[in-house]
Amino acid sequence: MPQNINTTSDLIKFIKDRDPEQTEFHQAVEEVFMSISSILDKDEEALQTALRMVEPERSIIFRVPWIDDNGKIQINRGYRVQFSSTLGPYKGGLRFTDNVNLSIVKFLGFEQTFKNALTGLPLGSGKGGSDFSPKGKSDNEVMRFCQSFMTELYRHIGPNTDVPAGDIGVGGREIGYLFGQYKRISDSFSGVLTGKGEDFGGSAIRPEATGYGVVFYLEEMLKSEDEDLKGKRVLVSGSGNVAQYTVEKLLQKGAVPVTMSDSNGYLYFENGISKEDLKSIMELKNEKRGRLKDFKSNNAKYHDGKKPWSEKAEIAAPCATQNEIEEKDAKRLKESGVKYIVEGANMPSTPEAVHFFLKNDFYFGPAKAANLGGVACSLFEMSQNSIRLQWTRNDVEEKLQQVMKNCYDRCRKAAESIGEPKNLLAGANLSAFKKVSKAMIAQGAV
Repeated sequence: MPQNINTTSDLIKFIKDRDPEQTEFHQAVEEVFMSISSILDKDEEALQTALRMVEPERSIIFRVPWIDDNGKIQINRGYRVQFSSTLGPYKGGLRFTDNVNLSIVKFLGFEQTFKNALTGLPLGSGKGGSDFSPKGKSDNEVMRFCQSFMTELYRHIGPNTDVPAGDIGVGGREIGYLFGQYKRISDSFSGVLTGKGEDFGGSAIRPEATGYGVVFYLEEMLKSEDEDLKGKRVLVSGSGNVAQYTVEKLLQKGAVPVTMSDSNGYLYFENGISKEDLKSIMELKNEKRGRLKDFKSNNAKYHDGKKPWSEKAEIAAPCATQNEIEEKDAKRLKESGVKYIVEGANMPSTPEAVHFFLKNDFYFGPAKAANLGGVACSLFEMSQNSIRLQWTRNDVEEKLQQVMKNCYDRCRKAAESIGEPKNLLAGANLSAFKKVSKAMIAQGAV
């Protein structure tokens, strides 16, 4: 261990000094380790293991050349950070948005380490992507980019080595193009990507899994308080995959989701989003690649340039992107009557907002636990690929619900062990840290 690292604060300072520009990564590391600092500060071996845990096993950065529809060569940067294979093969999504950089990929990979540990399944962690955005691109341009991206990535992945999946900007279309190119180059049909179409090796409810898992986790939170979802008003942010299927499952459970948003503004439904409204929004976003301002309905009012956190509700489910809830938004949520926060996006709340939630008696469901449904279902897809069988939709949903219940129970038990039964954030971090560190120590200095 480097000299002068004797406390958690020393460790955080070392990480910030070494890579000062990686602010998103610093935020993720600080959130995890400061929440369990009472454990780390008393145990030198635990602190040493934490230092090992923040260094990815491998970081890959590569050029991605592709040709646009005008015949012009474009260049983007590709990433794959293989963070930890301690518990299993590297596993985590690919993100295609114009703000992707090494800091964001490392933060996502680090979070994935803890998230995957909380599933209780044999999964390591990784994350990747590119500063390419599919928005405004033709299908042919997206295909050419994906093929070029996979032409480099394929040499670093495999069904027992590293199994990428989708994330923001990488849906079924992109996964299909990536898988096709991998198959073409490697001359093999294998479970090297998850999120595939069911016609070529995908799992039932894989697209729905993250959003459904958010609701299953929320149900466990409510049960512990002798409440249920029926009739509860829910603020949902985002309008992509996670938000869409969070809303779908909320409707099935009798809740009343009242908002959805995108980067330009949000829609508010006074009487709740209907199944027909959701169907129209999914068509707008998934097929027409449109914006919510273009959604036409007598049931909805569009608020341009604003966030949905001022509307009255009991529950908030941020499902858009990192750091979308700032401290001022957290205060608005309290004024709006919100008591439960369940995070569908990765790290959607700033540290200041999280601190406000924990100090003001919100029941807070952290992302690394609440949104692990997607990666759990990815493991189900990997398992089905390995045995060359396909499970029914009911089979997969039952397994997913059990994973989410088990995850909640682990978080709650660990939180109770430190005398803070409702601090699911500390519980999630502590439970996952113990699992990963125990395996790391057993495997030696690797």
